[in-house]
Amino acid sequence: MDLFSWAAAQQAAQSAPLAARMRPQTLDEFVGQEHLVGPGRFLRRALEAGHLPSCILFGPPGTGKTTLARLMASNVNAHFEQLNAVTSGVQDIRRIVDEARARLAERGQKTVVFIDEIHRWRKDQQDALLPHVEDGLITLVGATTQNPLVSVNAPLVSRTRIFELKPLSDEHIAHLLDRALRTPGRGLGNYNATVTPEAMEHLVRMAGGDARAALNALELAVLLTQPDEQGRRTVTLETAEEALLKRAVVYDHDGDEHYHVASALIKSIRGSDPDAALYWLARMLYAGEDPRFIARRLVISAAEDIGLADPQALVIAQAAADAVSFIGMPEGRIPLAEAVVYLACAPKSNSAYLAIDRALAVVEREKTPPVPNHLKDTGYGSDQRLGYGKGYQYPHDFPGAWVEQRYLPEGVDGPFWEPKGYGREAELARLLRERRGR
Repeated sequence: MDLFSWAAAQQAAQSAPLAARMRPQTLDEFVGQEHLVGPGRFLRRALEAGHLPSCILFGPPGTGKTTLARLMASNVNAHFEQLNAVTSGVQDIRRIVDEARARLAERGQKTVVFIDEIHRWRKDQQDALLPHVEDGLITLVGATTQNPLVSVNAPLVSRTRIFELKPLSDEHIAHLLDRALRTPGRGLGNYNATVTPEAMEHLVRMAGGDARAALNALELAVLLTQPDEQGRRTVTLETAEEALLKRAVVYDHDGDEHYHVASALIKSIRGSDPDAALYWLARMLYAGEDPRFIARRLVISAAEDIGLADPQALVIAQAAADAVSFIGMPEGRIPLAEAVVYLACAPKSNSAYLAIDRALAVVEREKTPPVPNHLKDTGYGSDQRLGYGKGYQYPHDFPGAWVEQRYLPEGVDGPFWEPKGYGREAELARLLRERRGR
C-alpha cells in the first residue's frame, strides 16, 4: 500500500460509524457469545490450536458475526477475504481461489473467505468455491440472520459447522457503550461525554441485543449534545430518544416484560379480541421488538390455538412471516397486523396440539412395535419376497379414495385426534365419523 492509499484508508476508518471503529481487535475484547468463544469452549479451543473449520455463523443483526469471522481468521493467521452473496460473482470467487493458491504456495498462509448473507448464495457461486473448500484450499465462513437449516442449501450446510450467535444481553450492550465512551481516538473518549442512567437504560433497551444499533445511536446522541462551558457533554433521555427517533416505553427485551407482552398478544388472539391483539402488537413493534420473533409466535398460535378449525390461519401466519423477512420494517408491520386480526377473528381449536401430545406420550411410555408388513416400503425388488407390502389396499382403487384397513401397529390404539364440532374442523369430524361408521 502506498502513502496515498494508506492516508485514504486512515481517513475512511475515521469517518466510519462508531460500531465499525470499535470492532474488537482480539478475542479477549469480543463481548458476548461466551457459549462459543468463552474459556474452554469448542470454538475458542479450536482457534487457540490454530484450527478453523468451515462454518456458518447464524444469529440476529449486531451480534458480532462479521467481527467474529475477522477475529477467527486473525487467530489462525489466515488471510481474510469478504464477499457479499448478492453482489459478488463467479469471477470474484475465481480471483480469490487463484490468489489463495498462490498465497499458500508462496507463504504457506491459508485463506478465509467470509460470505455475508450466505443464504442468498447462488448455485453457480457455490459450485465455483465448494470444491476448494473440500480440498482445504479455502476455509469458508458464512453469516446469515436466517436459520441455515432452512434457508441455506443442503450441500453447503453439509460441508460446514453451524454456530448460533445469541442476541447480546443488556449487560453486554451497556459494557460496549461504556467502553466506547471511555476509548479515545476510535471511540468517543475525546468528547468528554457522559450518559445519564435513564438515557443509558433507554439506549440499551432499544438496542434489542444489537450492538451495531446501540453504538451508532450512542454516537449520534453524543454528537447531538452540545458541550457546556467546561467542554463536557451530558447525554439525557430526551437526546437519546431523539437519536433513536422513539419515545421510551416500558419494555425489557430480555426480562419479564418481554414475555409478558408477548403472552398478552397470544392470549388476546386466543380470546378472539382483535383490538387487544393489535394493541399488544403495536406495543411490541414500537418498543423495537424483533418482528421475526412476533412472526414466529403468530405461526405457533395459528397451529396451536386455531388449528383445523380454520387451516387457512396457518397459511396466513406463515405468509406474514415470509413477508416480514422479504420486505423488512417498517412495512412489515402491515402483514403482521393482517395476520393478527385474522387469527383473532378465526374459530379456535387446539385439537391438533392435543393430538400430537397424546401420540408422543404413547411413543414415550410404550414399546415401539414394528411397522406392519402391509405398510412397509416396496421400493426394492427383494422387499416383496420378504412380504413387504403384502395385503396393502391402495385407497385410490376404491370409491372416494378410502378403504378400511389398519394403519396403526399392533398394540397401539387411538384415537389421538379428538376433533371439535365447529369451524372447518366440524366438516373433517363428520367425514371421520362416517368412515369409522359412528
